[in-house]
Amino acid sequence: MTAEPFTAHSSRWPVPPQDGYTVDDLFTLPDLPPHTELLDGSLVFVSPQRRFHAKMIDLLMNGLRATIPADQKAEREMTVVLDQRNGPEPDVSVVRADAVTDLEQTRFHAADVLLAVEVVSPDSEARDRDAKPQKYAAAGIANFWLVDMAGTDHHPVVRVYELDPVSKTYALTGIHHDRLKTSVPFPIDIDITREALDRL
Repeated sequence: MTAEPFTAHSSRWPVPPQDGYTVDDLFTLPDLPPHTELLDGSLVFVSPQRRFHAKMIDLLMNGLRATIPADQKAEREMTVVLDQRNGPEPDVSVVRADAVTDLEQTRFHAADVLLAVEVVSPDSEARDRDAKPQKYAAAGIANFWLVDMAGTDHHPVVRVYELDPVSKTYALTGIHHDRLKTSVPFPIDIDITREALDRL
């Protein structure tokens, strides 16, 4: 019996093209794990998430949907195409309602996104805090929230940012511990206490 020779292509992982992947690849490569993102032409695989991550997304989605106007929609974990080499997947997005087409839809374009939200995870902390906000701002997404745990009780903290259209960078407009209250992209008032999270 003769053993098959090992080749670099015998791995189950896809071999990236010389210039990196594109968003077209992101939607056509077979068998990618759920929630795979594209950043700077590289595929990013997501590790299993903490319970905090899932519950915080639920809490924000419930709060947003309670007061969202008819011309906007709140969506969770949908790819946002920023450019040909970047297709991140915010944990929560608020998009223009006319950008929602049908239940087969897999992506939105940056121009249709009014708010991108990232809930920080241990494996994605650098991406959530640095890479993604820079890319969202450069793509013109007007609002960004960064959500994290704080304190010994692990209560939620939401940092709210607005885009400076001149510098194309985000400016911090508030840090919220108990109530998330802001007027953009629409009037929002969400109980984000640890107790609210525990009730879910």
